[in-house]
Amino acid sequence: MGKKEGGEGEESSTTTTTLPLFESKTARFRCVYRVFASTIFVGVCLIWVYRLINIPKAGERGRWAWIGMLMAEFLFGLYWIITQSVRWSVTYRQPLKNRLSQRYEEKLPGVDVFICTADPKMEPPSLVINTVLSVLSCNFPSEKLSVYLSDDGGSQFTFYALLEASRFSKYWIPFCKKFKVEPRAPEAYFALHSDVHDTEYGQDRMV
Repeated sequence: MGKKEGGEGEESSTTTTTLPLFESKTARFRCVYRVFASTIFVGVCLIWVYRLINIPKAGERGRWAWIGMLMAEFLFGLYWIITQSVRWSVTYRQPLKNRLSQRYEEKLPGVDVFICTADPKMEPPSLVINTVLSVLSCNFPSEKLSVYLSDDGGSQFTFYALLEASRFSKYWIPFCKKFKVEPRAPEAYFALHSDVHDTEYGQDRMV
């Protein structure tokens, strides 16, 4: 049994290592752009041919101006052709954050987050605590994440709000990580998912 469990653990780790870390998607309407770019390329070549064939002869008026226009058009055309190497086959790559965390979770560095506040009137404790809980609930190993709250005003309201938040975080953080809650700030989440009628009902009950 022990060997079987060990084998399953090795298989899961191997699978996690071989999974791609990003997803590649080709841009839409590439064929349309290629047709459009091809027509421009043909037009650029025709302009070059026209300029070369109709260069004024030595001594004619406007010869050097014509040559200058030819060089400018040649350089701008060459620049356009070089830029097509990037635009010809556009591919968008989107990282898969969950797989990145699974593969390199042990190698992730420790992160310290400092949240500063000064005036409880300008920055209500509820706003500060929502910021703290939002950072604590992010998709990052909790043992490598440290959050520091610096209150320059030394407000007792902020202090007691932080005490209450520490109790609430025992339920809120596991809830966010289990159900992948977005947004992770409690106030924003409940404002997004609450019903107005439920709020009015609660206020009537309190009266």
